Amino acid sequence: MAKEIWKPGNMLYPLPAVMVSCGDREGRTNIITVAWTGTVCTNPAMVYISVRPQRYSYDLLRDSGEFVINLTTEKLLRAADWCGVKSGRDTDKWKEMHLTPGRASRLDWAPVIEEAPVNIECRVTEVKELGSHHMFLARVEAVQVDKDYMDADGRFRLNDAGLIAYSHGEYLELGKKKGSFGYSVKKKKRR
Repeated sequence: MAKEIWKPGNMLYPLPAVMVSCGDREGRTNIITVAWTGTVCTNPAMVYISVRPQRYSYDLLRDSGEFVINLTTEKLLRAADWCGVKSGRDTDKWKEMHLTPGRASRLDWAPVIEEAPVNIECRVTEVKELGSHHMFLARVEAVQVDKDYMDADGRFRLNDAGLIAYSHGEYLELGKKKGSFGYSVKKKKRR
C-alpha cells in the first residue's frame, strides 16, 4: 500500500460538531461551533473545547469560566454551520437561527440551547495556551437531556436523535449500528 507523507496536522476524524453556548458576567451570550472537543476524564467527568483567541466567544469564556456543549442533530445542522462561520461580534446568532437560550441548572452565565437533545454544563478548571487554539479544560457540572429520547425502560436513546459528526470539512449524520461496546469478546449464548 503506497502512502504519501504530509506535514504534521490533525487528521483525527470524525469528531462531534457541537454548538458551544457561552456568556460573560455582563450578560452577553454567544454560540460558537467547534469540532475540537472531547472527553478528558470519566471521574471526575471532564471535557475540553479548543478555541482560537481571536474568536468573539474566547473573551466570554475567559470572563465567566463557563460554557455548555450542546449536541448537534440533523435538525440543528444549518444552525451549527451558520454559527461556525458567522461572528457574534456582528450578529445575534440566537435570533438569526431561531434558537432558544435556556437556563443552565448549575451555571450562572452560560445558557443552554433548548433545541439541542443534550446540554453538557461545564465549568473551566484550566486554560492551556497551546498555539493557534487555547484548550479550555472543564469539569462537567450537570447534563440536561431531552425526555423525548427516553424509552419506556428509562434508557436514554441518544443515537435516535440524528447526531452529526464533522469529518475533513464535511458534516455526516451518524448512521447504522455496527456493534456495541464489548461485542468482539462477548460469549455467544447457548441454546
